[in-house]
Amino acid sequence: MNAFWTNFFFGIYPYVAGAVFLVGSVVRFDYEPYTWKSGSSQFLRRRGMLLASNAFHIGIIFLLTGHTIGLLTPHEAYSALGLTAEAKQRLAMTAGGIAGTVCLFGMVFLVYRRLTDDRVRAAGSVMDTVILLLLFAQLLLGLVSIHFSAAHSDASAMLALASWAQRIVTFRGGAAELVGQTEWIFQAHLVLGMTIVLLFPFTRLVHIWSVPISYLGRRYQVVRRAG
Repeated sequence: MNAFWTNFFFGIYPYVAGAVFLVGSVVRFDYEPYTWKSGSSQFLRRRGMLLASNAFHIGIIFLLTGHTIGLLTPHEAYSALGLTAEAKQRLAMTAGGIAGTVCLFGMVFLVYRRLTDDRVRAAGSVMDTVILLLLFAQLLLGLVSIHFSAAHSDASAMLALASWAQRIVTFRGGAAELVGQTEWIFQAHLVLGMTIVLLFPFTRLVHIWSVPISYLGRRYQVVRRAG
């Protein structure tokens, strides 16, 4: 990848995707509140849906949490706790591999169901299928990247990617150059991930904003029979 595209995809594109993600979400919520939903099609075909959906959601939540913590935690923070970069990479590869496999189990079923069931496909939109396939491709890239990470026993690639993410969120220069020297698999994983972020406001993924966190701390409901 030449210098121009490296600077565009890893120096400019993150901010374009982030801006569309935030502004687009607000605009959609304001102008199209009735489309702000997950659009579940479970009632159309329940067989295997509960297991697959749970596996997908559990796996992807762990992956997103792990990526966020892993990329945005400065090296000095976990080094102060006695965790070396090499140990952190092994932990990330193991945890990511397990969570990714769980997510893949659910994702394969969901993709197969979406592509082969006429009723499920008809009840959704083209974008529902597109975003599902993009998530599937992103998951596969992530799992394949574990093999490439293992080739860097000194965790150099992991450190470069983490430094890139930290420079992007803190608006510091020189971020793109850090990714330019990494393998294609990491670059493709980043670009596809940012593309999914860019498309986020135009898909059913917006329901993530409405996750009922307060539900965990709710009071018990007392239900009594009438009469």
